[in-house]
This record gives sequence, C-alpha cells and structure tokens, in this order.
Amino acid sequence: MSHSFEDLGVPEALSADLARVGITEAFPIQEKTLPDSLAGRDVLGRGRTGSGKTVAFALPLVTRLAGLAPGTARARRRAHRPTGLVLAPTRELATQIDRTVAPLAKAAGLNTTVIFGGVSQKRQEKALAEGVDIVVACPGRLEDLIKQGLLTLDDIQVTVLDEADHMADMGFLPVVTRILAKTPKGSQRLLFSATLDNGVDVLVKKFLKDPVLHSADNAQAAVTTMDHQVLVTHADDKQALIEALASGTGRRMMFTRTKYRAKKMAKKLSQAGIPAVDLQGNLSQGARDRNLGAFSDGDVRVLVATDVAARGVHVDDVELVVHIDPPAEHKSYLHRSGRTARAGASGSVITIATTEERSDVNKLMKKAGVTPQVDEVGPNSDVVKELVGERAERVAPQAAPAATQSGDGNRSGGRSGGRSGGQRGGSGSNGSKRGGQGSGQRQNQ
Repeated sequence: MSHSFEDLGVPEALSADLARVGITEAFPIQEKTLPDSLAGRDVLGRGRTGSGKTVAFALPLVTRLAGLAPGTARARRRAHRPTGLVLAPTRELATQIDRTVAPLAKAAGLNTTVIFGGVSQKRQEKALAEGVDIVVACPGRLEDLIKQGLLTLDDIQVTVLDEADHMADMGFLPVVTRILAKTPKGSQRLLFSATLDNGVDVLVKKFLKDPVLHSADNAQAAVTTMDHQVLVTHADDKQALIEALASGTGRRMMFTRTKYRAKKMAKKLSQAGIPAVDLQGNLSQGARDRNLGAFSDGDVRVLVATDVAARGVHVDDVELVVHIDPPAEHKSYLHRSGRTARAGASGSVITIATTEERSDVNKLMKKAGVTPQVDEVGPNSDVVKELVGERAERVAPQAAPAATQSGDGNRSGGRSGGRSGGQRGGSGSNGSKRGGQGSGQRQNQ
C-alpha cells in the first residue's frame, strides 16, 4: 500500500505543490527514505533511474533549508554561499533535477541555479553573486568556480550525490571527493546510487555518518518489466533492419558505441524519411537542448545516442530501446535498457547482433541476468513487423530537424515524484537562477 506524502512527514506546502500536478502517492524509494532524510539522517538510497529518486531527495533538501522541519531554521541567503548542493554526472541530468527541485524550492521561498560546463559561465556567476539557496551542479564546472573564488561550500547544510555509480564510471570520483571534503562536517549527506562498486563504497565510508541504507529496487530488478529480444541478422541486412525498427509511430531510443556512428545513423535515418536526432558528446549545448527537446516534444520519434551522452536523459513513453551496437559490458546494457519500462511501465528492448556477434551477446545477456527471446531475422520478418507495429508515414528528408546544428536553445522538461495518472516528462535546458517554473509536467529521476 502506498502512502501519501503527508503520511511520510512532508510539509503541507510541499505536498500541496506536488498535488497540484497530480502527484499524491509516493513511490517505494520515497516511502523508504523520506522518514529518515526528513529527520536529518544521512541516507544511502539504492534505486534505479525512473524510480522517483529526485523527489526522494528534493523534499528533505527543501524542507531543511526552508526551516520547515522541527528544530531547523530557514537558511539565510548570501551571495556566493549556497546552503544546498546537488551533484549530478551530466548536464542533462543536472538540468532535469533542477526542473524537479525548483518548483518545490519556489513553494518554500527558496531559489536554485544550475551549473555545468560547455556553456559560458557568466550567467552562473551572476546567479551566485545575487545569492542562491540550492546549486545543482556537475562536478567539473563546480570545482572550476570554487577555484576561481566564485563560491564557497562553507555554508552547505545538505549535500546530495545522485547517480554516484555513473559518476564513478565517468571518472568523476576524485573531483567529487574534493568537493565533498569542502562541505562542513556534520552537514546532512544523501547519496543515491544503483550500485556500490568502483569506489562508491569509499565515498560512503568517508563522508556519510551512520547512513541508513534503503533499497527500493536495482538495475537488474527492472528487467522483469521489459521484453528482451535479440535479433540475429546478416551484416548486409543490418542497416535495413535498423530502419525497419525505427519506422514505428512511438518513441525509440537507439544506442551506438561511438559519437561518429550516432551522428551518422541519425543522418541516415533522416535521409530515409525517418526523422531522427542524435545525442553525443561532440554536440554544442544548444544543439543538445534542441535535439532532446525535439525528441521529448514528439517532433521526432527517434533519438540515436551514445552511452555517456544519454546518462541523465529521462523521457517517458519510450516504447522501444534498440542496441544497434551491443554494449561492451552488462551495466551499460542495463542502463541503456532503463530508458524504457520506467516507473513500472512495460517496454521492449532489442539487441541487434550479427552472426559473428551472437556468442558475445549471449555472454552479455547472462551477465545482465536476462533470458531474451532470440530470433534470426531479416528486415521484413514477421517478428520485426510485430515489434514495429503501425509504421509512420515517411517524410521528405528536408522536413527532418537538423540533428547536429549548433547554437543555443531552451526546452522545458519535467519532474516526477510518486504515482500519478499519466506522469510525463522531457528534457530540460540550461537555467540561471530560478525560483522555479511552477507549471509543466514533473517527471522522474
């Protein structure tokens, strides 16, 4: 039985803000962590992407800084001295976290800003100089600003580390360690991670004091809500098979191993009359925002991405995930696959394997704890037709949005929280200081 947020001790002002967008009942990760985090305990939360983690840490973060919890006082806003800090591995995730935190902060009289690299730091400097309560940041740019003397972490009362395992995979733990060491001892720390390997356990031991461990689910638990299939095909038929799988009417995410291949594949699909955009590390921030916005808004149905670039991307109603190139290791498979079957929904995960790759893919599935249906197919096989379903009408190539055009662009996104009817979300973009846009669907993290 799920609980209301009021039952879990969430202040009325914040639960009412969630209720205004239809979020009234908590997800398991929220039910388990909120009583301890609201009480000021250090918490280690283990839950996969899409489990509702963002609201699980946003509520205690805002509650404490706003002085809404027993024994707490409202934090004083001062220039260059934030009192709340959220660390995230990618700019997309940081932006989407802020889309969840900002409306709650605004409801409590607080404000937020987002800090990440790849863009000019002038707007970030301005926000810090004017005074901001909560900073949502990627580690690299945050450390740069600290070194420049543009902010200090001496007043931090609550620190959140989200997707710590992905930070470890991306090599950020040394920077994260230096940042956490600058926060006051005795301040509250909340760490969320799907796994505790690759040095995450060291962070926990060093920086969390008597943490309470709560596990709502894990990456492998999510595979039960997905249909996993391996499509074995001849190398000569692979491109035609990819185009067939991309041609349906619903959203698809397709994964490649390299940036170049993601860009090239999106271009090929668009030229074939299937509008597609890419998401890879060589894009400018404006192009990333535009491409994510086009995908989340439904202007295009196909997003071709690399593993690293797609971390932190949370878009609902992705009905099909296609591994164009099988990932090198099972954690990447589980993370890629987590783009579908979010928040208890179902979805399909397809891995394309050439005859030569079949043995390696079998080993990958075994490590991932998956027993897929395996079919030998061609582009027009009945199995493929069933997976694709209704096919969208092809469009003239010039009508497809540019996949990698550079520049600046802003897109709104969403946040999720607990169970509600029809939660939807999308991508966000770079923001400066915000009390929070109160409107919009709020989707998960």
